[in-house]
Amino acid sequence: MATRPETAKKILLHWMDATIALLGFVFAAHIVSMAAEERISVPVALFALACMTGVLVLYCLILRDAYDDRPLPAVKLAVGALLAAGAVLLPTLHLTDVGMWENIAYIWLASAVLYLPLWATVCLGAGLLTALTVFLTAVTTSPWQTVLVGQLISAPLVPAATWIWCWMWRTIRDAHDSQEAKARLAVSEERLRFARDLHDLLGHSLSVITLKSELAAKMATKDAARAASEMSEVRRLAGESLIEVQLAVDGYRSLDLDVELAGVRAALEAAGARCTIDARAHDLSPAARTLLAWVVREGATNVLKHSRATRCSITIGGGVLEMRNDGVDSPAAGSGSGLRGLAERMVTAGGSFTAESTPTGEFLLTAKVPA
Repeated sequence: MATRPETAKKILLHWMDATIALLGFVFAAHIVSMAAEERISVPVALFALACMTGVLVLYCLILRDAYDDRPLPAVKLAVGALLAAGAVLLPTLHLTDVGMWENIAYIWLASAVLYLPLWATVCLGAGLLTALTVFLTAVTTSPWQTVLVGQLISAPLVPAATWIWCWMWRTIRDAHDSQEAKARLAVSEERLRFARDLHDLLGHSLSVITLKSELAAKMATKDAARAASEMSEVRRLAGESLIEVQLAVDGYRSLDLDVELAGVRAALEAAGARCTIDARAHDLSPAARTLLAWVVREGATNVLKHSRATRCSITIGGGVLEMRNDGVDSPAAGSGSGLRGLAERMVTAGGSFTAESTPTGEFLLTAKVPA
């Protein structure tokens, strides 16, 4: 099925073909009438018709080259120039007045200007106009003023129409390409968002599941009841993770800040890190609370996976969240893809995000949501 630009291109080309065919019919009728009136001989008329037909056919072919932005059709232009000269010069030499098929030269000009810059177009057009005016004035009885006025009317008409037709096609094509580029960008951004969200969803849950599974394995021979309890919690977390992934796929998931804070406290304390929370977020919008919930989740995941923290504090006030822990292994600790994705999420939403080691040996995660 043809795309809209391809359909528009076909319409414009058929429109131009019809226009050229109409001009060719008018020129041919004029040449035939001159031959019928014996103003020119039949061989000259046939020669002029052949040259005119060649120019018009080459014009249509060159126009298609220009639509597709192909290399300069130098051979076609050169042959077209010779045919245009033959169509204009030979019949005119047998007349005493100015005809109309000298406009064939301007049809060739229209095909040439498609590949020329503006200054070259003006120079070529002025040179052709001057040459034709001088030639027609010299071989006919028409005054040069009359010849010049006629040429000034004809010279810009077909080149301007041709340029407008090509400009319309390129504008339609560029607009379509722009729409396609925007669509591809939207798809790429959505894929990135989904990948980031999936990492945020599973990174935290799998870290806790791994921790509890290890704990259950250690307790299996010492405290079977505790091991069974931990495995029951693993099953619950796995089920919740599956539900969250399903919601993420549907695009309808939303995190609750209070629930995330409670879950993070339980996970960190189960890992042996004392967690203190001071959260004042009742005045924040639902969107801002959701953003901070993602920060809390990813921050806790980062602590569980990349540190040996014994204490962690979470403070929320005035739309600013600070999460500190004392388990920094190196200055680059915590600089994984999860935090990079979280930073991208915050910046996209109009907030800010930093995660860095402090001079006191702690790791500080700071996030600010838009008011």
